[in-house]
Amino acid sequence: MELVERTETSYSRPRKRSIVESSDEHGEEVFKFRILLPNGAITDLTLHGPGEEMFVDEFVDVVRIEFERSAKRTPGIKRKIVWDGDVYLEDLSENKIRKRIHFNRFKSNKLHTLRLFDGAEDTVDTFQNMWDLTPDTDLLSELPAEYTFETALADLIDNSLQAVWSNTLGDRRLVSVAVTDQGISIFDSGPGMDGSDEKSIVKWGKMGSSNHRSSKGLAIGGKPPYLMPLFGMFGYGGPIASMHLGRCALVSSKTKESKKVYTLYLEREALLNNSRSECIWRTDGGIRDPLEDEIQTSPHGSFTKCDDLHITGKTTTPIEFQVNDVNLAEIEGGEVAITNLLSCNGPEFVLQLHFYINLDTTSKTTSNQGSGSYRQANARLKCVYFPIVEGKESIDRILEKLEAEGCRILENFDNFCRVSIRRLGRLLPDARWGRLPFMEPRRKVDKGQVLKRCCYRVKCFVETDAGFCPTRSKTDLAHHDPFTTALKNFGNKSLGKDSEAIVKVHKGGKPLSVLQLEKEYQDWIMQMHEQYDQEIDSGEDQPVIVVSPRNKKELGISSDVVRVHQAIRRKGASWKSGQKIKILKGAVGCHKNNIYATLEYILIEGFQGDVGGEARLICRPLGCPDEKGCLLAVNGENASLDIRKSISFPISVIDSGKCQAIDTATWKYQLEKRHEKAPSTIDILNIQQCRQLEIDGALPVGASVSAGLAPPNEIVAVVRPFNFVSSSSSKDLDPKYIVKDDLEMSMEVKCIDGSKDNNECEPVCAERVKPSSRSGLSGLYIFPLGCKFPSLFRKAGIYKFSFSICTGSSCKPLEMQVVVTPCSIPRKWGILCDKQGPFADGKPLTVRVGSSFPHLSIACYDKYYNRMPFESTPEVKVKIMAGGSTLVCVKEMMVDLSINKMTLQVTDMLIESSNLDLIRPQYKATLEICSGDELFPVSVPCQVNPGHPHHLKMTRSPKLENSLIPGHVIDKLILELFDAYDNHVAKGVEVRVEVEGFCFQGRDGWMHKVDDHGCVNLSGLLKVTGGYGTSVHLSVSFGGKILLKEEFQIAKRELRMVSQVPSHCIAASQLENIVFEVFDSEGRVDEGIHDEPTHDQFHALTLTSESSQIDSTIRYTFRRGKCTVPSIPVPREEGDFQFVASHSHHPVLRTSVKILVIRAPKLELATLTEPSTPIVHSQCSDGRMLLLQDTYVFDPKHAHALVASLFEDGKKLDRGLAKVGVQIGSIENKLKLLNDRKTAIAREIYDLEVLMEPLSFSPFDHVMDAKDLVVKRIEGKGDDVVAVFCNLLKTIQIREPEKQYVQDVIGVVALLGTVNSYRLSRIFAEYLGEDYMLAVVCKSNEAVSALEKYVEKGEIDWSCSLHEAASASEKTINGRFRVICLEDIRPYSGDITGNDRQRKLALPVPLLPSGRTPHGFLGYAVNMINLNMNMHITTAAGYGLRETLFYLLFGEVQVYETRADMQEANACIKSGAISLDGGIKRGNGILVVLGNCDPEIRFPVEPEVLRSSQHTLDVVKKITDKKAEMEALSAEILKETNALAKARHKFGKRREQLCKFMEEKAPFIKEVMESRKQLIAEN
Repeated sequence: MELVERTETSYSRPRKRSIVESSDEHGEEVFKFRILLPNGAITDLTLHGPGEEMFVDEFVDVVRIEFERSAKRTPGIKRKIVWDGDVYLEDLSENKIRKRIHFNRFKSNKLHTLRLFDGAEDTVDTFQNMWDLTPDTDLLSELPAEYTFETALADLIDNSLQAVWSNTLGDRRLVSVAVTDQGISIFDSGPGMDGSDEKSIVKWGKMGSSNHRSSKGLAIGGKPPYLMPLFGMFGYGGPIASMHLGRCALVSSKTKESKKVYTLYLEREALLNNSRSECIWRTDGGIRDPLEDEIQTSPHGSFTKCDDLHITGKTTTPIEFQVNDVNLAEIEGGEVAITNLLSCNGPEFVLQLHFYINLDTTSKTTSNQGSGSYRQANARLKCVYFPIVEGKESIDRILEKLEAEGCRILENFDNFCRVSIRRLGRLLPDARWGRLPFMEPRRKVDKGQVLKRCCYRVKCFVETDAGFCPTRSKTDLAHHDPFTTALKNFGNKSLGKDSEAIVKVHKGGKPLSVLQLEKEYQDWIMQMHEQYDQEIDSGEDQPVIVVSPRNKKELGISSDVVRVHQAIRRKGASWKSGQKIKILKGAVGCHKNNIYATLEYILIEGFQGDVGGEARLICRPLGCPDEKGCLLAVNGENASLDIRKSISFPISVIDSGKCQAIDTATWKYQLEKRHEKAPSTIDILNIQQCRQLEIDGALPVGASVSAGLAPPNEIVAVVRPFNFVSSSSSKDLDPKYIVKDDLEMSMEVKCIDGSKDNNECEPVCAERVKPSSRSGLSGLYIFPLGCKFPSLFRKAGIYKFSFSICTGSSCKPLEMQVVVTPCSIPRKWGILCDKQGPFADGKPLTVRVGSSFPHLSIACYDKYYNRMPFESTPEVKVKIMAGGSTLVCVKEMMVDLSINKMTLQVTDMLIESSNLDLIRPQYKATLEICSGDELFPVSVPCQVNPGHPHHLKMTRSPKLENSLIPGHVIDKLILELFDAYDNHVAKGVEVRVEVEGFCFQGRDGWMHKVDDHGCVNLSGLLKVTGGYGTSVHLSVSFGGKILLKEEFQIAKRELRMVSQVPSHCIAASQLENIVFEVFDSEGRVDEGIHDEPTHDQFHALTLTSESSQIDSTIRYTFRRGKCTVPSIPVPREEGDFQFVASHSHHPVLRTSVKILVIRAPKLELATLTEPSTPIVHSQCSDGRMLLLQDTYVFDPKHAHALVASLFEDGKKLDRGLAKVGVQIGSIENKLKLLNDRKTAIAREIYDLEVLMEPLSFSPFDHVMDAKDLVVKRIEGKGDDVVAVFCNLLKTIQIREPEKQYVQDVIGVVALLGTVNSYRLSRIFAEYLGEDYMLAVVCKSNEAVSALEKYVEKGEIDWSCSLHEAASASEKTINGRFRVICLEDIRPYSGDITGNDRQRKLALPVPLLPSGRTPHGFLGYAVNMINLNMNMHITTAAGYGLRETLFYLLFGEVQVYETRADMQEANACIKSGAISLDGGIKRGNGILVVLGNCDPEIRFPVEPEVLRSSQHTLDVVKKITDKKAEMEALSAEILKETNALAKARHKFGKRREQLCKFMEEKAPFIKEVMESRKQLIAEN
């Protein structure tokens, strides 16, 4: 084989080239030919656009020119070509070309091989540099170091196996290996190779050109044992295998289509010496006819043969495989056959494993094989059980038989290979693994020891497919491949989670989890054990049957029946009870040292003849007394067995030689040796001994040490045996005198505090350690001390160290102590807190300015806070600090040192300061005590309170400076109180404020508390109650001492009657429209006298008279200082009529009026004796006639009848006037009652408002005003049902509270709750809509039914229920209206937020898919309605308005800050959402984000400050009810006032009629009377 250097010529090729090239860039066809010349040379020829044909002569000339040009680069060819001879061409199908070459018979851009013949007889069949084997990649740098001779042979055989596997059905599949002394020939009947591009023989010898590299997936999966071959996957193939196997190789191959056999010749030296990347590899090749034996061996006509190799070996495959004409499948024996032969006949445990790795992600939890590309593999695990038969393990039998047949392997029962692996059906000889993790017994079961022993009798046979990668030598699976790692860790729970590969497990077609696999595997093992294991059949004596023995786990058995023997025969020897034995180290249950014991019993499970029974040896170890050994008790037919302190061993310890019988001398020697080595005492190593061991340890025992001494890093204790003599110091570290038993020692450290009087030991630390070794010396109990407790000796006191053995032992405990004293250098002072001191109650120091602190006890401490004595009485400085500055410097004090100099007493510290306002209102400060040089400051928190009130400063309103007005409230009056040092008085101090002519609004008593600012704020509390022109007084006192006394003057006012009243009046007449006015001292009308009950301004006029029937209960209101009395009745008697007009609340404002009353002229009746006398009558209203003076001549005889008629007419007018007067009186009485009730309600409202919590009045006023505004808006809707309903509720509350439909009617939705902001009010109203905002809410269905009644045919009965009340109030209900019944609502059934007064619903916080709460989420709408004044409303089942009404209206609607927040949280919105900027999303997904709306009817807005106590809410509820009642009263008063005005107007008209009648008839009556007198005189 020749390697040619690359040159930059037209014939040079790229390193990575394709055999098929593209057409010429000008569109011409390109034809490539390889010409095999008769002298063994080759010439490559490329023709561009040669046309359709060419004469052979012309073509040969081109070949000749090309050959002559390249002849210089191919020396060594001596034969010359006869160019002028009988020259012709021949293709690979032996078609001769003599005249013309037709290019249409050849494919363009393909390489075609032609042979040239020149007519000479010496034509060769081998051609120089015929094949190009240059690798596509630099594979030589990747050659594995472990690529051995055996691996190379396996590679070539794998090539053949791979080839024959692709044969079609009916073709023979044969791989034959012929071994001779000269070499080896490998023949296969595969598809073969030729010189074509598709099946070129180059691919056999060219690295990296395997035909099967891309078809790896075909050999993954299928059915076990996964026999679809996939070898040669590393791409080294023939050349590298040949390089390792021999110096040269001849490859011959033929396809079915070709008639010739193509050959390729390899040389090892040329390949190894010229493996440079810039070289072009060319090797010789040839063409020949097939041999006869080749045609017979491969009758279908294709084969490949590799000759001249030297190797020995053997293998078995499912393909017909021959070595020297012997079929390997027919050979018996070997490890596999023998292993299969000695396995049990029971069921096998078979698992199917599927491995895969997702290549698109690094996530190890991905299990979706359909997402992206992934790598996969399959394996079948078959577990086979090898039982113990007649007391001998089957695996031991396998090893013995292999050794007998000359196939010995260096393994025993313990390390025998438990896992064998085949890949694609071929055994991997180096894959001799231990048990897989799932084969290890980890689960705790009753038969744990049995299961553990039986697990050693299982071998697992693993069949893998091509998904598993082998090592380069193909003798094991690739060690670091993730599938190999996953297989090795199969069943390991902890490592399985971290594995890169994911494993799916199936058994019998069903998937298994790791826990299920573990259980089924162990159940299978126990099944095999019970059916096939035969430990031992019986003993040499009669057994004792024990049923249900105790301590089965300690006995090592699982059966409920056990036979107890005292003698057996095993391994050719007898073993009897009482025999002394030695269990060697390494046996089951004997891990560290040999165990000497006495054999007590032999246990065999089950009855005689049972299969699967275990056999155990019960032994009493040396040192265990007889009474603590195993006890067999037989009571009649019942027997019991108690192992106690004895030990159970499997009988296999005899089989393995781990159990040996010993004589009496040996036993006694072991007894003496044990006694000498038995633990006796505990010893602590001193500092010299620790230094020898290079240990920083040793306790400072003996002398006292100062606090802060660093403890030794470690303390070393040892246990001394009985034979140790403490006086022999040279033997202290002798290993013979240190007990090395595996005992546990404990160390406890306790401390007695030297600063305390009691001697109680306080535990400091405790440690438990086991023996360890240091510097080659074992048996050391090393306790960590300084490294774990570095501050151990910082506290002064006596430290006691106690050492003892934890378990029962004859070793005596040891106790040592270390004395620690305080340091000599003081570090700080500290204040002591004794039971009688100022800190006894746990509160800070408290003192009042002007008094002294209680005594303080001060101690001195070193730097480790150990208390130490004072050297002498030091100078002491005391000061009070606040905010970093000095508040008080204490100058007066007493300092004294105790007798033992341990305590410094500081007493009589007088506190004086005027700067306490700097630390108000808590008056927190720091008391600092230090030495004179300020080296040892100590500070404690304290509280310096100001003194008692001493004097005050009053800030008052200008009203107090000028004139006061009765009924007015002093808007500003602040009393600023100070102590004797001019500090503001502390908050909470009570002073007595006494008033005369004032009253306190809303409170009783004279005591007032000082506020945070040191003031008593009386602003708005004092109301002037004194009369006009009087003096009022104010005094302040504390503790009987008057701090202030002031006198103030009330303004003067005068009541005057400004109307002109006649000097005399007719009796029984009236004075009308009498006006009274109130004037100030300057003669101006005081317009402040104005009646406003809602503002507590009650100004009314009352009239009293002793001589008249004036009703003194009637009140006439003042308006702007003016009061008009509509009418004053004049008495019917003559004489002086005097009445007094006075102010209803201020009697000092009064005036008296005196009028003369005269009698009206009397009417006398005239008697008409003569009926025939002609008279003229005036027609009266009753049909009678009045006498007319101007129409007839008076006849005195008829005077009586005429006067009687006139009297009747006057009487009738008088009765009508009296009737109207009575009606007016009735209305005035009713008005009086209504006004009195209104006044009483106003007073009650005032009293309730005083009871309100501080600062809560104004917000509640805001709520009331907001609610009133909503009510007014509702009432403004005219005849709308809700407007009528609201009006009727007021009337019904006054007139008809017994109406049925009012008792369970709650109200309107808009008035049943409040919200905290205007934006919430607006968006809630917009979400619900006006229909639902104005819905009427009832508790029960009875209330709903009572609102409206129906007549026949379902028509509304307008005369009943709500419609009746509306008609009575001159209202009409038009249209439909919504009614919500709480009983019909399905309430919220979830939890309620705990300790929430509002009883909000415990709805879950919405979460986005990422797990976080959406941004801008404010809460649920149903929980954002405040029910402060409606919390008492519940249904019969106990559900409130939130669980029923508002959950019905809002559901689980979420509230967000903005539309953007709502859109972002779309994924977690289920029942709808709203945003404060107007976004609305219904539950059905409708999103409203456009436009703007401002609903008229909204929820009242309640400020955030309105979160008050339940008491306040109850008060507010009462205030609301009272104001509603007052509003209803106001409406009723207005109505009665209008009726009164009408009655008075009617009374005036009647009175005018009567007066006119009297004026017209008076002259006539006078004339009649005079005539009457004259007539009498004449008679």
